[in-house]
Amino acid sequence: MYTNFYKFRSRPFQLTPDHRFFFEARPHKKALDHLTYGISQGEGFIVITGDVGAGKTMLVDYLLSTFIGKNLIAAKVASTLLDADNMLRMVAAAFEISQEGSDKATVLKRVEMFLVDSHRSGKSVLLFVDESQNLPQSALEELRMLSNIQIEGHPLLQIFLLGQPEFRRTLASKDLEQLRQRVITTYHLCPLEMEETRSYIDHRLLQVGWNDDPRISDEAYQMIHEVTGGVPRKINMLCDRLLLFAFLEESHMIDLDVVCEVVQGMADEGLAAVS
Repeated sequence: MYTNFYKFRSRPFQLTPDHRFFFEARPHKKALDHLTYGISQGEGFIVITGDVGAGKTMLVDYLLSTFIGKNLIAAKVASTLLDADNMLRMVAAAFEISQEGSDKATVLKRVEMFLVDSHRSGKSVLLFVDESQNLPQSALEELRMLSNIQIEGHPLLQIFLLGQPEFRRTLASKDLEQLRQRVITTYHLCPLEMEETRSYIDHRLLQVGWNDDPRISDEAYQMIHEVTGGVPRKINMLCDRLLLFAFLEESHMIDLDVVCEVVQGMADEGLAAVS
């Protein structure tokens, strides 16, 4: 629809994370530095928190895309309310380790063998656990036990915990003291500032061939930032609707009036792009 009208190669504001659109705003650059530092240490837990839609998944996808071919094996687990046994099985499944019909002890042994074999092949193993705020303490303790697996004093598994801000309260529990002692770095991913929001929008548009059509007024950028709070997913949702609205009006300009009309429509629909 609007992609042809504005001569875009693809949709610039799709909601599905795509690391090709990664934009190094200040908070994302700092988070990336923390993740890269964590990988360089080769041990322990790295914790990244941020509000819903802040860009945690995009950050990890971009990180992994930059480390392809660098002797890393990485897997992601999107957690639900998993107990310890199911967490172990989710980890095994993420690394494509066979577990059909096996008890927990057998699955654990296979995970250990996988980690040892990977180490002997000169490869580091990374596990990214998304939505960590949903994990009960038993599952977190299971992850801690997996991080204990070593060979000749060298840890074989490094774990990255990604979660919403409330995960920090979970980590502060006295029952997780041993896990906290294994955390080597943490970072909270903040929303974008006004100028970062503008640069983020321009960056995504330029990635699909934008040539200032449609033109976006200064007041429109300001309003987009105000109503989304600088949260990338909300920016994407609103900007996609703005482009659709402008296309349907056969307009080549997105100004303050357009933003206000679209925001009001989204508010009436109960959509989350409005703070």
